[in-house]
Amino acid sequence: MPNIDMPLIGKPRTYQVRTYGCQMNVHDSERITGLLESEGYTPVQEGAIADLIVFNTCAVRENADNKLYGNLSHLVPIKNANPGMQIAVGGCLAQKDQGEILRKSPVVDVVFGTHNLGSLPVLLERARIEAESQVEIAEALVDFPSALPTKRDAIYSAWVSISVGCNNTCTFCIVPSLRGKEKDRRAGDILTEIEVLVADGVVEITLLGQNVNAYGSDLGEPQAFSKLLRACGEIPGLERVRFMSPHPRDFTDDVIEAMAQTENVMPTLHMPLQSGSDSILQRMRRSYRQEKYLGIIDRVRAAMPEASITTDIIVGFPGESEQDFQETMDVVRKARFSSAYTFQYSKRPGTPAATMEDQIDKEIVQERYERLVKLVNQISWEENLAQVDKSVEILVAHSEGRKDANTNRRSGRTADGRLAHFDLGELVARPGDFLTGTVTSAAPHHLIGQSTSVRGTRAGDLSETSPKSAVMLGIPTFVAP
Repeated sequence: MPNIDMPLIGKPRTYQVRTYGCQMNVHDSERITGLLESEGYTPVQEGAIADLIVFNTCAVRENADNKLYGNLSHLVPIKNANPGMQIAVGGCLAQKDQGEILRKSPVVDVVFGTHNLGSLPVLLERARIEAESQVEIAEALVDFPSALPTKRDAIYSAWVSISVGCNNTCTFCIVPSLRGKEKDRRAGDILTEIEVLVADGVVEITLLGQNVNAYGSDLGEPQAFSKLLRACGEIPGLERVRFMSPHPRDFTDDVIEAMAQTENVMPTLHMPLQSGSDSILQRMRRSYRQEKYLGIIDRVRAAMPEASITTDIIVGFPGESEQDFQETMDVVRKARFSSAYTFQYSKRPGTPAATMEDQIDKEIVQERYERLVKLVNQISWEENLAQVDKSVEILVAHSEGRKDANTNRRSGRTADGRLAHFDLGELVARPGDFLTGTVTSAAPHHLIGQSTSVRGTRAGDLSETSPKSAVMLGIPTFVAP
């Protein structure tokens, strides 16, 4: 239960945010961080114990539950020894388990749902004053959280939510029941946010949505996503535009044309496959089949031969036969993904797949998974080797930093999204600058290269004077009815 011992007068409370899950959760954590700092909290110093620990959770996989409750149990003696410490749990697992979290872990002070980010400071204060745990779970979105203060992880790069929620009913996925039905932001609000970000030094943005290319369905605006991509191309100073994750069902030719014809939209596409078997796709309730998926890839590569395509794949879905698995392997060979996020199927309570017959033995799933990973890594390596001797440009990242202490390397992402480590030689490159170089060698998951030139940016200038994350105040956005 909460205790009401207060910190020393005048001493700011410290915080730590622990994030699990997808890019949407990462972006939500930036908002949580911004909210806390706007209320006077400060980041905890490394090695110190925070006055507040916030878990921003994921519920997609079974081990998410185990990870959260394991971490909470480890905090019990720490909290008992530190009067005034608070623990909050938010995100998809909080939306799913709600009050069950307090039953399993009474040490928690606040539980807040995916639609309740803005309530966190008030809930923390109420828990402290009333000496009682607080739970707030809204069942539907009211305000887009983009209006909240946000502390970005990087000066030069930012996430921009264009929608929340999902209208799909994939049988393995619990996200729609936790994030709700799709709600789209108005394009004017999105573009205004991007313009503010660019004015603040951002050179790269990633458009986010649970089903990003379905954008416009809630607004009744056909081809809204491709129009948004083209509009991003008109923003001065915005050098790179990415988006994730699209759904093959909604991936239309106007989007491919917009990608190919808009200079600052990067030639990279993350498009989840999940399975290459038509029968498994039907059981998953994925509204496309192998032929359509491969057809999209063919059209993308015809329009953008340099495009890098990545994906998600689930192994061991209920009913998956060896033939089904081989069909997935065949798609991987044909698609030649630059990389793939591979997962062993995990039951999620509340999803139709969890109660399906023909659940696959773990030993079989593991063996198939290992075969898939071996193939994916081999193709990734071959695709990276094809980049050797090419000249590429990377956006230097602070988070990926130097490759090691013995080399003068900088790391970043190429235009098509590949991780690259470049030797600087005599050059100087700051986070947010663009580094051009020649690829000299490759591994399955990164490129190695020699730098030839640096292009400085305002983001690089800002990183010198403000090496830590930038804070951007939220701007007014559309309120969902």
